[in-house]
Amino acid sequence: MNRLMARRYVISGRVQGVGFRYFAERAARAAGVTGWVRNLDDGRVEVYANGTPPQLDEFESRLRSGPPRADIRGFEASDVAPSDAKSFSIR
Repeated sequence: MNRLMARRYVISGRVQGVGFRYFAERAARAAGVTGWVRNLDDGRVEVYANGTPPQLDEFESRLRSGPPRADIRGFEASDVAPSDAKSFSIR
């Protein structure tokens, strides 16, 4: 049985103003993960996702591709403590 875990992603490059947060929201729904996405003041995007390891792997694969106009230059992923998020939201 797969246990619930969480990952935090910080994505850099041309990731603001290209629909990345909406892309992440759709990717989260498709993968079945919960959590949130937000723009950071320094131009990066931060994502927090809860799910099983297979769900998080699928979500991460989608995130790495990004929306068509994005130009991802950096992608950091780290395991974090799961939250009690019931859905995926844009902050």
